[in-house]
Amino acid sequence: MGRTVWETIQVTGSQLADAVEKLVEAGNVRRIRIRQGDKTIAEFPLTVGLVGAVFAPMLAAVGALAALMTECTIDIEREVEESSVPGPESSVPGPESGAQDPPTPAS
Repeated sequence: MGRTVWETIQVTGSQLADAVEKLVEAGNVRRIRIRQGDKTIAEFPLTVGLVGAVFAPMLAAVGALAALMTECTIDIEREVEESSVPGPESSVPGPESGAQDPPTPAS
């Protein structure tokens, strides 16, 4: 059984659709949250086997968002295998590496 970790990346509006498409293709992404500042703009849960008819409308929505935003943050929830999770003797990456605790939803 795997463990869930969150990553955060900063992108410009023009990079948003490409970044989301690559994340979906990676296969181990469970959820993508797009934020501008502290406000959540969109959130997409991803399931195993997301293809074609389901993926196309999501990517179209991301493309529409990209046209309206200059800079945004993508929060990525990933499922990782226990063997790839650092143990207590390993150094845990800090915020400068992009790894962090789950973001709190904006109200």
